[in-house]
Amino acid sequence: MSVTIPAGTSVTLRVPASSANLGPGFDCVGLALGVWDECTVTVTAEPGLVIEVEGSGADSVPRDESHLVVRTMITAWQHLDVPPPAGLRLRATNAVPHGRGMGSSATAIVGGVAAAHALAVRGGALAGTELDLDVVNGIASALEGHPDNASASVYGGATLSVTDPGEPLPRTRSVPLRLHPQIEAVVLVPETTLSTHTARTVLPEVVPLATAAANSARTGLLVHALTAAPELLVEATHDLLHQEPRRPSYPQSMALVDTLRGAGLAATISGAGPSVLVLTSADRVAEVAPLVPAGWRVLTPGVPTHGVHLV
Repeated sequence: MSVTIPAGTSVTLRVPASSANLGPGFDCVGLALGVWDECTVTVTAEPGLVIEVEGSGADSVPRDESHLVVRTMITAWQHLDVPPPAGLRLRATNAVPHGRGMGSSATAIVGGVAAAHALAVRGGALAGTELDLDVVNGIASALEGHPDNASASVYGGATLSVTDPGEPLPRTRSVPLRLHPQIEAVVLVPETTLSTHTARTVLPEVVPLATAAANSARTGLLVHALTAAPELLVEATHDLLHQEPRRPSYPQSMALVDTLRGAGLAATISGAGPSVLVLTSADRVAEVAPLVPAGWRVLTPGVPTHGVHLV
């Protein structure tokens, strides 16, 4: 018989933002960014749901069961065979910008799965360690639909993931990439937003075999550049699959990518956009800002070596 998580059980955790694709690594390469969402989830004796949100999205996210963290927790408990508690309180402080290509949905999903798992273990409804990152990654990647952002938010650093069909969830294997110590991440954030769903609808369903083969080779080069040869990053971040089809969706972002790459900087669209990611060395970070149009934020968040964790 399943054990119910007792009232009073509570966890607080932090989850980093992420950038995905990094050019050719479509849906498989991710990079954690040092911008953090934090949430506290408490099982309450009083039935019902209370949600408090501060920071990014506070004026727009729902305050009911459709909130992504809550929805994810309920789904995770189903997969963990743990009964959802009748009463919950969620307090969320969001720093990851919404709709900017910095993995805000993956951050929420990872946070929801991690909270569900940690509450179940801490409350005696599930055996094991409070935060089994492999379990969190498997469920979160499946719920997100692609493992790049989710895996980076789970493990931190840079990650490479592959997914195979499976039941009841696809099987994801994620491996950490030892990021070269000279590489710095600069994120350029515009005022405009773009949903991942909208960005994916413009992608072609079929690509020529030669294009797929060439992009696979670029992804291999990307892994080599990230881990051992940062001088190859400009060449290694050249994408052949997704950025050009999306150019009409974020023309200003692509124009900035063109400008930066023309200056010899490894610039790509961050995830589904419209933010732009630049991977460069510390001595070249100062070259980025003068090329950025007015109205954009220039972030140097760092790349955390760890991902989601309990506070």
